Amino acid sequence: MTATPRILFFGYSEVGYTCLDLLLARGDNVVALITHEDNPKEKIWFKTPTVAAREHGVPVQTPEKVNTPEWIERIAALRPDLILSVYYRNMISAKILGLAPLGAFNLHGSLLPKYRGRAPINWAVLHGEPRIGMTLHRMVRAPDAGAIVDQEGVGIGPRDTAEQAFRKVLPCARHVLERQIDALLAGTAKETPQDDSQATYFGGRKPEDGRIAWTQTSRQIFNLIRAVTDPYPGAFTDLGPARLMVWWAEPDSPATRGRRGRPGEILSLAPLVVATGDGALELTRTEWRGAPVPTLLVGQRL
Repeated sequence: MTATPRILFFGYSEVGYTCLDLLLARGDNVVALITHEDNPKEKIWFKTPTVAAREHGVPVQTPEKVNTPEWIERIAALRPDLILSVYYRNMISAKILGLAPLGAFNLHGSLLPKYRGRAPINWAVLHGEPRIGMTLHRMVRAPDAGAIVDQEGVGIGPRDTAEQAFRKVLPCARHVLERQIDALLAGTAKETPQDDSQATYFGGRKPEDGRIAWTQTSRQIFNLIRAVTDPYPGAFTDLGPARLMVWWAEPDSPATRGRRGRPGEILSLAPLVVATGDGALELTRTEWRGAPVPTLLVGQRL
C-alpha cells in the first residue's frame, strides 16, 4: 500500500487559513504547520492557519528564524514529501526546499510575474490595477520567480480598499489549490516558466509609506488612501507636531470640481478640501493624532 504523501505547510494570514482548511477537509496528511506568532503591533483582522491546525490536531511551530541548522534538522525529521507555502512571510532556504522530493510550491497574491515580493494586493490597489489574482508556483531561490502551475484572477473596482480587494481575491487561492493539489501530490503538475521580462517587484510596506505627497494627482493620492486605509496603518499628512490620518477621501465630489491651489493648500474647511497636483481631494474621514488638534485655516498648507 502506498503511503499518503506527507505535506509540510508554511503559512499565515487568511489565505493560509483557507488553504490549510481545504487540505484538512480533504483528509490530506499535513504533518505540521510552520507559521508566525501574531505581531502585537499589528491589527490582526484575519483568520490564521493556526486556528485550522489546532482544530485538527496538526502540530504548530513558530520559529523566529526557520533557516537555522537546528530548524533545518527538525524539518528534515518531519520527512516532508511536499512543501506548501501560503502567505508565509519569511524566505525559506534552498536547503529546506530541497527536503521535499515532490517539490516546494507557493501561493502568491498576484498574477505573476507582476507584483512579485511583499504586500502585492496593497501595491496593486495603490497602482490602480483593475485585476488581481492568486498564483501557484514552484519555489526557487529568487522570490516568486519559479514556474507557474496555475493562477486565477478577479476584477476589482476603482474604489475598492485593499481589504475589499483581498476579500474578492481570497476564494481564488482555494480554487487554485483545489484544482492542483492532486497533481502536486502525484508529482504530475504542469509548470510554465515565468516571463521575467514582464516581472515587477515591490518590497514590504511600512507605516511611513502612507505619507501623502500632495504634489501627486488626486487619483494617485486616492489610490494610496484606499490601499492603506483601515485595517492597514493608513495614509497621513503632518501639520507641525500633529498628524492627520486620512482614512477616506473623494477625488471627484461637488466640493472638489474645478478647485485648484498649491499642492497641500486647504481650499475649504467644511467640507475639508485640500489641493493636489492636478486638482483637489475632499477628505471625508479623518483623525488627528499625536498632539492637540490644530486650528485649520483656508490657505494653510499641509
